[in-house]
Amino acid sequence: MRYSVNCSILFTDLPILQRPEAARKAGFDAVEFWWPFDNAVPTGREVEAFLHALADAGVQLSGLNFYAGNMPGGERGLLSQAPRAREFRENVAVVAEIGRRTGCRAFNALYGNRLDGISEQEQDELAVEQLRLAAASVDGVILVEPLSGAPRYPLTTAADVLRVLNRVGLPQVKLLADLYHLAVNGDDVQAVLSTCFGRIGHVQIADAPGRGAPGTGDLPLAAWLTELDLAGYDGWIGLEYQDTTEQPFAWLSRERKESLA
Repeated sequence: MRYSVNCSILFTDLPILQRPEAARKAGFDAVEFWWPFDNAVPTGREVEAFLHALADAGVQLSGLNFYAGNMPGGERGLLSQAPRAREFRENVAVVAEIGRRTGCRAFNALYGNRLDGISEQEQDELAVEQLRLAAASVDGVILVEPLSGAPRYPLTTAADVLRVLNRVGLPQVKLLADLYHLAVNGDDVQAVLSTCFGRIGHVQIADAPGRGAPGTGDLPLAAWLTELDLAGYDGWIGLEYQDTTEQPFAWLSRERKESLA
């Protein structure tokens, strides 16, 4: 399996531009990020600094989120939010440019929390429109993700996402299968992997409970990843877990040793 490090949730003791180098020193060739800037349209200087950090570290950008609003404040994406539709569209252009210059081909568009005063139908119609716009503008796969821990976020299971994908009707818009979120929300992860394999565009992992490193919880992550491997999944596995210890990848060293035994 090919693992990439999500540098928005790991190496958080370091400034964000130092994290690609930290991932490289930890033995990884690829990194992914949530949106690494403070707003939807960063300055050219900010974008250049981010691109240089990746290039200087010698790592591939394997995944990038579109701007999702104030994540620490509880926001979870702009796709379905009419008051911020223009903001999302302006962000798409920046994402497309970063993808062009880095070779990144996987882009996660968080759906957005439900808003009061606007019908759910209107919110869903806008999300479909925005996904089609993103797919037409960006060279790569557009990902839609079910989330946990966000009460107003409407997509919590793979089935929720598949309904959106069916409405969009484009093959390059796919499911981001975050095995942690799926499991925490009560989805049958084994069934998702077997029945939805062809619609999965990217995979992320963390253990549960706790959203820690594999082996810190109860999820059968090794079995799930083996199933993906046997099915022919050749994409990156994003390590999107929380770990502030001195050895956040100790589990991976053990796994590699076991595979060589």
